[in-house]
Amino acid sequence: MAVNAQDLERFTVIENKLKELSKDNIGLNNKVELSVNGVSIQEFIRGIGTANNLNVSIDNGLNSKIVNNFTNVTVADVLLFLCKKYDLDISFVGNIMSIKQYEAPAKPSEKYQSKKINVSYDKAADLLTLDFNNDSLSLVAKELTKVSQKNVVFAPDLTGKLVSGYIQQMPFNAAMEKFAFANSFKVTPTDDNFYLLEKLDAGTDNNNTKGKSKGKVPANSPGLNVEVGVDKLVTVEANDVAISDILNAVSSEMKNNYFLFTVPKGNTSLNIKNATYDQFLNRLFNNTDFTFKKDGEIYLIGDRNIEGLRLTKLFQLKYRTVDKVIDVIPSELKKNVDVKAFNDQNSLILSGSQPRIEEIEAFLRDIDRVVPVISIEVIIMDISNFHNVSTGIKATLGDGGANQPSKTSGQVFPGVNIAATSTSINNVITGINGLGIVNLGKVTPNFYVTLQLMEDNGDLKINSTPLLATLNGHEAKMNISETRYYLQQTTNVTSNNSTNVANSQQYIPLNAEFSLTIHPIVSGDEQITLDINVKKQSFTTQYGINGTGPFGTSTRDFQSLIRIKNQEMIMLGGLDEENKSQTGSGVPILSRIPVLKWFFGLRTKKVSKSKLTIFIKPTVIY
Repeated sequence: MAVNAQDLERFTVIENKLKELSKDNIGLNNKVELSVNGVSIQEFIRGIGTANNLNVSIDNGLNSKIVNNFTNVTVADVLLFLCKKYDLDISFVGNIMSIKQYEAPAKPSEKYQSKKINVSYDKAADLLTLDFNNDSLSLVAKELTKVSQKNVVFAPDLTGKLVSGYIQQMPFNAAMEKFAFANSFKVTPTDDNFYLLEKLDAGTDNNNTKGKSKGKVPANSPGLNVEVGVDKLVTVEANDVAISDILNAVSSEMKNNYFLFTVPKGNTSLNIKNATYDQFLNRLFNNTDFTFKKDGEIYLIGDRNIEGLRLTKLFQLKYRTVDKVIDVIPSELKKNVDVKAFNDQNSLILSGSQPRIEEIEAFLRDIDRVVPVISIEVIIMDISNFHNVSTGIKATLGDGGANQPSKTSGQVFPGVNIAATSTSINNVITGINGLGIVNLGKVTPNFYVTLQLMEDNGDLKINSTPLLATLNGHEAKMNISETRYYLQQTTNVTSNNSTNVANSQQYIPLNAEFSLTIHPIVSGDEQITLDINVKKQSFTTQYGINGTGPFGTSTRDFQSLIRIKNQEMIMLGGLDEENKSQTGSGVPILSRIPVLKWFFGLRTKKVSKSKLTIFIKPTVIY
């Protein structure tokens, strides 16, 4: 017997339960030697239970006969084998085993779910899309009426009919004709916005496409052949035949009424297969000065410039802006068609012949699609660290001004930076003279000493997380700038009867900016191509006397063109900047001698580094 997954799970549960019960009831672990032939399964199990002190309850409905030979196997293995062999089930109540025929649980009844009818209708463009596969005609008619607000009804003899078909983005009338043809019935539109579905007339069958009526070739137009099938589609073969003769022959065979404003002139050659009357007229009048317009059941035909044949239509765009679309329409399509923008409704007003307008509408539907929006997360990290060391002793004669300290002051921790006045220095000298060894004398009142032993270390980390967004194919830009000013002094000397000197001062601005430009392009598989430009400027040393001159600037920039997947993050780095400077002053010769140079000189050493790293994560939003 084949074992499915559900039975395998059930047998595993029984085996585990027998193992657990055998811990308290050793009879299940006893080895048996049995050979039976034609014994009922009830007697066999009852005998095993009696011989091994097992509490067993057996269903009276078990009547299978056993033919088996068991050697050196446990009682638990025998019971498990019987469950698998004869499809039995064991339920346990304490140490009592109840054995009966297994009954599979009944499958729950599936809840009925109505089938979804795939129909969509674009009211603005009058385009119908449908996808049927053995669907009920009653449900199809109901859904068509619901989505299009056009009443679709069918004859009683079509009740219960199943229909199939797939049509995408076709005008409603044409789509209904093709749908009826594919399912062997006919559709008739009425003046009160109803579409009547009926069986084909007796003796006709859409599957018999060979049944065609052949139109007679006009006597004065050799080389013309017209065939109209039962599906109301026409096949025309013409070789250098007058346009008026072709129009007359096809209209007569298809029983279509037309009115001529002007008689079409010229000859043409055609080879059209299985076309509707409208499609035939479009091909016939292509690249001519003639056009047509349908008024009820009558086709009006004449020169394109005739007022009665001009068509004015409003085409509303869904996803693109109307201003830019006009420039995209090819000039050949706009020939003899007046195209104007109607910004209030994001629409175009088209005025011209119907075939030309239909060509423009088809082109606009192709390009009027959703333009992806790209959201770009940017993380900017600018990490700087610096190291400054100032050491030495500086002795100076002051002038009594602001630069000379009035009292001894400074810091001794964490760095030493002390300015000692002449009073403090003389006190130290007096203490030394008191030792009686030497007499150093005293310093003048305007003498002072500066002692520096300082070291500075620092880290600076700047994070910026701007969020940019732009349309596909358009740039996203970010700019951060800093402005500093420096003093510019100008001296003008004029000499007339006397020499005049005019001094002027002006503060000149200098800008240092950080700019980021990203140009994203999304492909069909949501791969994103990023054209990235980064430029960073920063100020350096200020020149001039007393720090009033212009600032120096450093510039770091790079360009990168990469391709990544949607929502992946990339890292751009490597824009490093390092500045080193070392200055010193001191007593000649002494300031160069090791150890002594620390007492007879003043030195400053500066080292700074900065590194710019940028993380970019684009996300496509439709």
